[in-house]
Amino acid sequence: MKHETPDTSKRSTLNMRIKPEERGLIDEAARTLGKTRTDFILDAARRVAEDTLLDRTLIKVSPEAYAEFRALLDVPAKSNERLSELMNASLPWEIK
Repeated sequence: MKHETPDTSKRSTLNMRIKPEERGLIDEAARTLGKTRTDFILDAARRVAEDTLLDRTLIKVSPEAYAEFRALLDVPAKSNERLSELMNASLPWEIK
């Protein structure tokens, strides 16, 4: 699949039908982030598009490189005191 880089000097229109409650939700979220509805929707759509394509990316490596990768995954994790403290800390929104 070939991905063409769009000409950033031009913009085209994308029309869609949307329920009023969905539009309200999007508008509220966009306002919360200080974005326009268009920028909010484009950012969200771009993120999902990139994730979708990355999830379908095939990475080919030699059998030796794959064996080395698997061996690294099998190495036990080192103790990390700071991470352990963080994971066991009280959640700020929980009532004590």
